[in-house]
Amino acid sequence: MSATATLVTGTDFVVVPTRRFDAAVEFYGDVLGLPLSKRYGKMPGAEFETGNLTLSVMETEAFGMTFANSGPIALRVDDFDAAREQLEQRGVTFEGALDSGVCHQAFFRDPDGNPLILHHRYAPKDAMPPAVA
Repeated sequence: MSATATLVTGTDFVVVPTRRFDAAVEFYGDVLGLPLSKRYGKMPGAEFETGNLTLSVMETEAFGMTFANSGPIALRVDDFDAAREQLEQRGVTFEGALDSGVCHQAFFRDPDGNPLILHHRYAPKDAMPPAVA
């Protein structure tokens, strides 16, 4: 294998750390409406499907890992305004929003403080505005 050969062929899942597993399951399953695809038996872990990426919600300390908030996860929606309104009705508080010129984004957090982004791209990916110098 050469030094430039691609080793990584995709992303299977992202770990979302929690200290309050039951609250996290309710948030990702009931509030966000994501399908629950797997529970980790008696261990405090579960998987939720987003369509193209699995969110592995885990009480990380029970698995021997340190708890630390994740980086933001952008959750794709088809109708930005309707999704935001539904989430607000379900108790989600948004911390801010922006229109980047190619997409709408609104920022919020799960019960453990992990940052999430409601995201809707309305322009083609190649329509990105030029970088500001």
